Amino acid sequence: MNNKLSGWQDTIVALATAPGIAAIGVIRISGKDAYPIISKMFHSKNISEQPSHTIHLGLLKDEQEVIDEVLLSLFKGPKSYTGEDTIEISGHGSPYIQQQIIDTCIKYGARLAKPGEFTQRAFLNGKLDLTQAESVADLIVSNTKASQKTALQNIRGGFSHQLKNMREQLIKFASLIELELDFATEDVEFADRTQFYSLIKEIEITTQQLINSFQLGNVIKNGVSVAIIGKPNAGKSTLLNCLLNEDRAIVSEIAGTTRDTIEETLNINGVLFRLIDTAGIRTESQDVIENIGIEKSLEKMRSADVVLYIFDKQTETVESLKQQIEIFKEAGIKYILVGNKSDIGIAEIDFTDEIFSISAKQNLGIETLKEALYQSTVNNAVNTDNTIVTNSRHLQALLQMKGSLNSIKEGLDNNIPGDLLSIEIRTCLFHLGDITGEVTSEDKLDYIFSKFCIGK
Repeated sequence: MNNKLSGWQDTIVALATAPGIAAIGVIRISGKDAYPIISKMFHSKNISEQPSHTIHLGLLKDEQEVIDEVLLSLFKGPKSYTGEDTIEISGHGSPYIQQQIIDTCIKYGARLAKPGEFTQRAFLNGKLDLTQAESVADLIVSNTKASQKTALQNIRGGFSHQLKNMREQLIKFASLIELELDFATEDVEFADRTQFYSLIKEIEITTQQLINSFQLGNVIKNGVSVAIIGKPNAGKSTLLNCLLNEDRAIVSEIAGTTRDTIEETLNINGVLFRLIDTAGIRTESQDVIENIGIEKSLEKMRSADVVLYIFDKQTETVESLKQQIEIFKEAGIKYILVGNKSDIGIAEIDFTDEIFSISAKQNLGIETLKEALYQSTVNNAVNTDNTIVTNSRHLQALLQMKGSLNSIKEGLDNNIPGDLLSIEIRTCLFHLGDITGEVTSEDKLDYIFSKFCIGK
């Protein structure tokens, strides 16, 4: 796609590094006037005559006033990130100096870039498709190894290649079916319906795999929500402190110490787990504030990806534990049973469900529990090279595409005319193109890229 949408004739400038005082700050300028603008500011050599992908040291000036000593990195279009002439100015990290450079670029004809506008231009100039562009934003905000790996996989085109292959196959059959319409009176068939039916089933399987991957993708992108649930004084706060290896929650022998939920994050094998320490659950309390905390605990339990149910092995009974497990199962809640105070030497509860014995006080069994938490929610799925969908926009388009594929299959089963079948195929192609950006609108692009940071 090459500048199909309007408004890409001007030159933009923005700070590419994080704002604030630092050793170095990088300012990016891109557009047809990037070199003429910088030439007015950089007098050490004729920048326009220098080869692409070279770096040059010199003084940057506003007329005769020196602003900073900088390094200019030159990238001539189309061999640049945006596909346009681009220059990156590496100067000293003073916010005052950075603003002076930007203001001077604007003075000589540039304008301040909008959020994500550099990447948006890269998309419009065919340097990457929309899924890759969105993965750039995911990579910038990645905070774990898993989210980094998934974003890099998609930037390199892992998702795009699958979609491109499906699109090419569908376009081929759509063209053959539409060709048949030109020979309708001669009753000829160019598209092998049996082969086409097999292709649709194959694409349907791939589409369903991508849809199914979103659950894992959402975990990778947003983390796993873990509610630590149990009766008062079972050791919930002590367990949270052990998992975090710090004294984050107040620990007391007095039941009901935790009145409100406490949320912290824990990185296990490159995946973020959002731990929620809740108020102890009991049926009756005379304390109004504690009752509010109990209700919040139940809300967190219902919305969590997994519940760590911790109980005191000195006082818990099999009957009580069975009742709690029945509640989890009826609500469809994934849970892990954690028997605390194993250092006391109390005999194991005779029960069919696996119980992870720990001593939160003595920090025993915690690493085993962490591994169980990881295996029960993520396993080793993030260590494969399979495409993982992390974007809810992509998920919605895939779900619509699945519906279109089903309509195509029904059409083949019912032997509907080629013109109607062609419409169904084109609808499916529309949903595919919506993901990659082959089919889009200026308003949609503006919305997608507005969520990027300025300078990217």
